[in-house]
Amino acid sequence: MNAQPWPTELRLDPTKTALTVSFDTGERFALTAEYLRVESPSAEVQGHSPDQKQIVMGKEKVKIAAIEPVGNYAIRIVFDDGHDTGFYSWDYLYELGRDQKGKWAAYLKARRS
Repeated sequence: MNAQPWPTELRLDPTKTALTVSFDTGERFALTAEYLRVESPSAEVQGHSPDQKQIVMGKEKVKIAAIEPVGNYAIRIVFDDGHDTGFYSWDYLYELGRDQKGKWAAYLKARRS
């Protein structure tokens, strides 16, 4: 059984516009607040199936207001626009980091459409 990457550090940028997540694999991902907001795991953004995903617009200046632990498996990110319903599991944060280039490019393309 392969263990999933485990976070070793979460560091919120002083400007509250980026969260850096370090994993026990040695990988470190800087995730912007906008990226985290538009990829929120909440049903509001993701829907209940992949074809229901919503493109969230106007979040270029969103900031992270707070980060709250959810058990030992996730965090809840509270954004300054009031959104706080997504639980970001360690696996999901790793996925967001690992797939950031492709997910961000798809978001920017959809936003322009």
